Amino acid sequence: MKIALFGYGKMGKMLEKIALDRNHEIVAKIDVDTTQIDYNSIDVAIDFSTPDAAFENITNCFRNQVPVISGTTGWLQNYDKAVAVCKKEQSAFIYASNFSLGVNLFFALNKKLAAMMNGVADYKISMEEIHHTQKLDAPSGTAITLAEGILENSVLTAWKLDANEEGVLPIHSIREGQVPGTHTVNYDSAVDSIQIKHTAHGREGFALGAIIAAEWIHGKTGVYSMKDVLNLTE
Repeated sequence: MKIALFGYGKMGKMLEKIALDRNHEIVAKIDVDTTQIDYNSIDVAIDFSTPDAAFENITNCFRNQVPVISGTTGWLQNYDKAVAVCKKEQSAFIYASNFSLGVNLFFALNKKLAAMMNGVADYKISMEEIHHTQKLDAPSGTAITLAEGILENSVLTAWKLDANEEGVLPIHSIREGQVPGTHTVNYDSAVDSIQIKHTAHGREGFALGAIIAAEWIHGKTGVYSMKDVLNLTE
C-alpha cells in the first residue's frame, strides 16, 4: 500500500517505521514547507499534522478520492464539514482521538462500566490523565472521548477541568516528564473504589493502530471509527 504522511514529526517518523516494517511504501512526507502533492500516487493518507492544517489536508485528500486516517486533535469544530466533503466526494475517513488498539478497547470498557454504574448511588466519578510536558492541549483528546462515553451513560451533563460542581465530571490533567499517556477513570464511594486505567508504554501503539486502520480502510468508502476496525459492538 502507498501511504502519504501528513505531518512528519515524532509520530510521523514512528508511522513510517511501522509502515515499512509491514511492507508498505511511504510515497510522500508532507510538512509545512510542502507545496506540491501527487495525490494519484497515494492509496491512503495518514494525518498527524497540526490543528491549523488538518481540515485543509483532509478535505484536499477527499477531493482527490484519497482515504484519510486522522489522529490530529484541536480541529474538530470542522469535523462535520469534513464528513460532508468525504460523503460528497465518495471518499473514506476514520478520525480517532487515539488509534491505540488497547485504548479503543478501553473506550468500550469505559462505556460499559459507566452504564453498569449508572443509577448506583453514592459513587462519585472523576478522571485523571497524565502526559509529557510537550503536550500543550488539556485535557487530552483521549480524555475527552472517555468523558463523552461516560456522559452518554450516566446522569452527568458535562465535563470540566478540575471541576467541583454537582452533575459535572471533573478531569484532572497533569503534565510531567516523558509520560506517553496514562488515563484513569475513578468511581469512589465511602466504602470502596473502582478504577480502570490505561497506561501507554510508548508511541508505538498509537502508530500501529493508525497503520492497521489504514490497511482496513483501503478500498472502502464511507465514514468509520476504530469500533468498525476492531469490530466492537455497543
